[in-house]
Amino acid sequence: MENNSVNRSRLLWASFFTIVASGVGFAVRGAILVDWGNQFGFTMTELGTITGGGLVGFGVIIILFSLIADKVGYKPLIMLAFFLHFISLVITIATAYVFENMGREAAYWCLYSGTFLFAVGNGICESVINPLVASLYSKNKTHYLNILHAGWPGGMILGGLLSIFLHDVVAWEVLMGFFLIPVLIYGFMVFKEKFPKSEASAAGVSYKVMLLQFASPILLFLLFLQALVGYVELGTDSWIQNITGNILQSGSQGMMLFVYASALMFVLRFFAGPIVHKISPLGLLFVSAILGSIGLYILGNSTTGLVMILAVTIYGIGKTFFWPTMLGVVGERFPKGGAITMGVMGGVGMLSAGLLGGPGIGYKQDYFASEKIKTESVESYDRYKSDHANSFLIFKPIQGLDGSKVAVLKDNGELLNSDIEKWEQSGKDLSSSANLSALSEWWSSAKNHVDVDRGPVNEAGFYGAGRALVITALVPAAMAFGYLFLILYFRKQGGYQQVEIE
Repeated sequence: MENNSVNRSRLLWASFFTIVASGVGFAVRGAILVDWGNQFGFTMTELGTITGGGLVGFGVIIILFSLIADKVGYKPLIMLAFFLHFISLVITIATAYVFENMGREAAYWCLYSGTFLFAVGNGICESVINPLVASLYSKNKTHYLNILHAGWPGGMILGGLLSIFLHDVVAWEVLMGFFLIPVLIYGFMVFKEKFPKSEASAAGVSYKVMLLQFASPILLFLLFLQALVGYVELGTDSWIQNITGNILQSGSQGMMLFVYASALMFVLRFFAGPIVHKISPLGLLFVSAILGSIGLYILGNSTTGLVMILAVTIYGIGKTFFWPTMLGVVGERFPKGGAITMGVMGGVGMLSAGLLGGPGIGYKQDYFASEKIKTESVESYDRYKSDHANSFLIFKPIQGLDGSKVAVLKDNGELLNSDIEKWEQSGKDLSSSANLSALSEWWSSAKNHVDVDRGPVNEAGFYGAGRALVITALVPAAMAFGYLFLILYFRKQGGYQQVEIE
């Protein structure tokens, strides 16, 4: 007990469970997207719109609420997040009722609204818990921020396992409802608890002084490095299961590797403190960047399961400490920034992941896959290319392989035939579904060339996934140079030291 009778341990674990809730909800939603598509007739584009904007919205919300966290106080914001998490679940599980009574479009907006409110709740929590834990453990920020953020892989593991074992046993509404358990836990823990002020607020630091922290070139450089962290960590995480599944030709094995990497991260984040005391936070980040680059490079060149396990292990160890240790460095070096500097750091990472990491890594897969299949069989490429060109930043537009067509090829049209049968059993004509009728018409011709197409298409997916990871390995390599620069800079200043507010 410290900080005027504040229960540090209780608040730390309550904060931990806010991130667990986020991880569980994220993992379960990814598992039940196919159920939403089947039940309500949504296209993949619509499903992507429902779930895809969460990461960007998450980042925006962190920044916006960080600007007011010190003024409003931590507890009111946490209770607002609790309310939004609860309401998001109510709205989401009401979708079937809305669909039956108001139709498909209303169901779409029901799911979109529920997902959006879930992201807002997560963002509000993130804007509070980072400066909160930094204030509670002001002498050991990096260690406890790593413990706090072990909640993310912990939630992902829990959500993943629930999805694996219960997806075919219970309704998707029940499965989605499991994220309410950690929500109720953190809500119960904080309801009667007293919250401290941030270090900056307690010291009477003005709002102007907080904002002036961004005039520091070092803080701006740290923000740049955090954008790279968001790209390589969350951006890669959003694709890693799909990429490893492509390389191994097995989605279930890709899932197990993802769970393994998450478990590795969960355990290691509890041991950041002793490592930091040995080599400093910047030293830990430097080593992590080197390991992350090596792991991604090996992973991109892997052809066997054993090599891939080794690569995922190296990459998993490397990426474990990036996010919380970066927050720790900002908290230690810029304590006058309060919740604002830490919130902007988190927001920049999320925005980079959503705007650059996810789309950029997807573009690289499309680019290398399409280039590969063109050299193997132009005819196969013409049959399986997307009807639409995609671009990324200043790079040229390309027509990657159509994911729906590739899926039909992989199972010889079994799922397509099943979807058509379900559609017609509901009393609807096939022509009323533009997506199904187009795929059916295409497959009636393409299935005559399966023996010719299967090899080039599979090889292209394998090659594109691997090359995307190899190119992405350059990002943590660049980060390593950035951390080395900071290490040398602080060495000239007499060494890296935590700054205390006078």
